Amino acid sequence: MDLRSLKYFVVVAEELNITHAAERLGMSQPPLSSQIKGLEKELGVQLFVRGKRNLTITDAGMHLYRRAVQMLEMSDQTMQELQSLEGLSGDLNISLVEGRAPYLLARWIAGFRAEYPSVRIHLWNGSGDEVLARLNHGLAELALMAAPYNAEQLEGIPVGREPWVAMISRKHPLAEEEGDTIPLRKLIGQPLFIPTRQSRMEAIRAWFRELDEEPVIAGDLSNYIDAEALAEQNAGICIFPMTTYMENSLMVKKIITESSRQVEYALVWNRSGFQSDIAREFINFVRDCMEEERMGTQPYRMPEKAHSIPEDTKFL
Repeated sequence: MDLRSLKYFVVVAEELNITHAAERLGMSQPPLSSQIKGLEKELGVQLFVRGKRNLTITDAGMHLYRRAVQMLEMSDQTMQELQSLEGLSGDLNISLVEGRAPYLLARWIAGFRAEYPSVRIHLWNGSGDEVLARLNHGLAELALMAAPYNAEQLEGIPVGREPWVAMISRKHPLAEEEGDTIPLRKLIGQPLFIPTRQSRMEAIRAWFRELDEEPVIAGDLSNYIDAEALAEQNAGICIFPMTTYMENSLMVKKIITESSRQVEYALVWNRSGFQSDIAREFINFVRDCMEEERMGTQPYRMPEKAHSIPEDTKFL
């Protein structure tokens, strides 16, 4: 009977509805139901009577609820007291690329600071090359960036994937075509804006060469805001990672297919550089979050439903 199980139980007891409790916890319903059934099996008592829509808490469940609330409050108080004595406090500098990375990082910061409120987080945004330079020069302990990276020099944790898309103005004829995908061949001959990173430029050129074509590169850019602005004004079609699932009335985003590509984000740090206690705790926290996400119990998951990427999609 661990604290996490008790937390889940308390929320279910307060909501008396698995669906509502799962929404409040930010997790899916099946893992939560399994957690409650596992707790009942461990304790050897029935905690809820299950109806068609709602639950009814049993006497045993009500007794556990009162104790669980006390234990969770005591746990929080003890943690605060220990932190005030030993105190994980100080500053953590993280460099990150624009686009999807801030959305990924924000959920971890929210959870991490809930445990360590005395820690101050300092963020710096830039291109992939700039982020790496700050990490190499000791201006940041951690970096959140898109792969690839030098695995001999850096260690990292994969933290998310997303597809490459074509960002197209609503004024463009291709925006009027049905569906949320577009085959790469339809971008042949179109003026394109692509990411500045040299490895990305070479990869996009190689992508088009699979069709025996060369891309018409109108320019390059280093962040999502520039890509969105250029697409809105119909300056060209921008090839960029999906980044956000929020709609923009002035443009459309179509996932590039035939053949599709994906990008992987990673939290990275220097293998040989100094690492503070805060950085180590943050890395461990992210590892736990990724494991919980894999199990479907992630409390800091993304609020929107991400595009499902086929496992055999090539990386770019």
